[in-house]
Amino acid sequence: MTDEPLLESAPPGKSSGSDSTEDHALRDQVAHLVQEQPYAVLCTQGGGQPYGSLVALAVTDDLASAVFATPITTRKYRLLCDCEHVALVIDSRSRSSEDMMQIEAITATGRARQVSPGAEFEQETNLLVGRHPQLELFVRSPTTALFRVDIIRYFHVTRFQEVRQWTPIRG
Repeated sequence: MTDEPLLESAPPGKSSGSDSTEDHALRDQVAHLVQEQPYAVLCTQGGGQPYGSLVALAVTDDLASAVFATPITTRKYRLLCDCEHVALVIDSRSRSSEDMMQIEAITATGRARQVSPGAEFEQETNLLVGRHPQLELFVRSPTTALFRVDIIRYFHVTRFQEVRQWTPIRG
């Protein structure tokens, strides 16, 4: 699975232009932020127009995928069905609201696909409901769709201008 890199290309499990110690540190920073923040802005597109939507999500331990749910009667659902290319933006504003230079953000780019009922659906549902127990009835409703995002890469931004890229290793 590939897409167009914005920074120099980094192999899976590596950041762009860094050594293994820095790679591990960047992976840990990404993991900390996705574990700390329960919500993300889902970025979709349709008809030449970008859209942002707030989603409750859960990310796998290997950071290679994320899961969220949405009602099937929404623009978000229609856009996801029309175009699989998405981004998830997660940031630490709630942690560092007084000092803007302390805010960090990640953008996870990847491809979203709806998860059909079956074993994978149960696994992904358990991941999401494990993180957001209050969503169990919503996720299991016949009017709700479950989506998995296979993450291609993360862009980690600190101090509003320092950008590093990390690519998860697929198991």
